[in-house]
Amino acid sequence: MTHYLDFEKPLAEIEGKAEELRAMARKNEEMHVEDEAAALDRKADDLLKDLYKKLTPWRKCQVARHPDRPHCKDYIDALFTEYTPLAGDRGFADDHAVMGGLARFNDKPVVVIGHEKGNDTQSRIERNFGMARPEGYRKAIRLMEMADKFGLPVITLVDTPGAYPGKGAEERGQSEAIARSTEKCLQIGVPLVTVIIGEGGSGGAVAFATANRVAMLEHSVYSVISPEGCASILWKDAEKMREAAEALRLTAQDLLKLGVADKVIPEPLGGAHRAPADAIDAVGKNIAALLEEMDGMKPAELIKARRQKFLSMGSKGLAA
Repeated sequence: MTHYLDFEKPLAEIEGKAEELRAMARKNEEMHVEDEAAALDRKADDLLKDLYKKLTPWRKCQVARHPDRPHCKDYIDALFTEYTPLAGDRGFADDHAVMGGLARFNDKPVVVIGHEKGNDTQSRIERNFGMARPEGYRKAIRLMEMADKFGLPVITLVDTPGAYPGKGAEERGQSEAIARSTEKCLQIGVPLVTVIIGEGGSGGAVAFATANRVAMLEHSVYSVISPEGCASILWKDAEKMREAAEALRLTAQDLLKLGVADKVIPEPLGGAHRAPADAIDAVGKNIAALLEEMDGMKPAELIKARRQKFLSMGSKGLAA
C-alpha cells in the first residue's frame, strides 16, 4: 500500500482512479480501460514532476520522514556483503536504534554504522524510532576504535530525528556520549564517509557525521533541531514548523552551499521511497567515489583534513 503525504493528495486521487479502472478490468475481461488508465498515468507523472520540481523545506522534511523510504538496514543488505553485526557498548547494553559491524563494500573490508528506524510498528518500537541512547553512541565509539586499529574505512548512514531525550538516557550521560562519539570521529586515522539518508537530527546525527566527506540524499534534511522543536522554542507554537523549516536552512541544497555537505545525491522522481533500489544504487556509487577521493591518504592527513573541514565552516560569514 502506497503512503501519500499531505501535499500528494491530488496525486493519490489520480493514481487511485487508474488502479480502480485496472481492478475493474481484471474482474471483467470485456472491459477495455487501458487507454483511459494510461491517460491517468500520464497525468499523474506530470503532477508528480510539478510537485517535486521545487519542494519547500517543510515538504522536504515530510519526504525525508516518509515511512517507505529505504532505511539503514535496507542499504546494508543491498550494498554490503559479509555483514557481521557487533552488539553492545561493553558497558551497559545493546542499543537497537544503532546498527553496526564489519562488512565488505565493493569487496573491501569496512566498518559500517547507522541509525535504524524500523519499518513497522513492532520494529519501530524495538529500534526506538531511530533515536539512539548513550549505549548506542558508545557502541559506535567502540566500532570506530576497532576500525582505526585495523585500518578499516568507516561508513556511517544517518537517519534519526535526534538522540533519545528520555530520563534514563540523561541519567546514563547522553550528552557526554554524543560528545565522545563526535570526538572519536575527529580522532580516527581512517577515511570516514557519511550519508544522510533521511533525517539528520541534532547532535544525534553529528555524532556519526563529523566525517571527511558528508553526502546527503536530495530530499534528506540535516539540522540542529527539528522544525517542530525550533517552532516550540522560538514561537511557543509547534504549528509554525513551516516557518522554522525555512529559517533552519536544513535542505541538502542549502547545506551544500554552506559547505556543511560535500555532495547531494539525486533521488528518483517522487523520492527514494518510489524507487528504493535506484536510490540505494546511487548511494552505493557515491560512497565508492567518495572513498576513492581519499585513497592513499595517510592517517595524519585524514585527521588534519577532517578537522580543518569543520574548523573552516562559517569562516566566510565571519570574514564578511
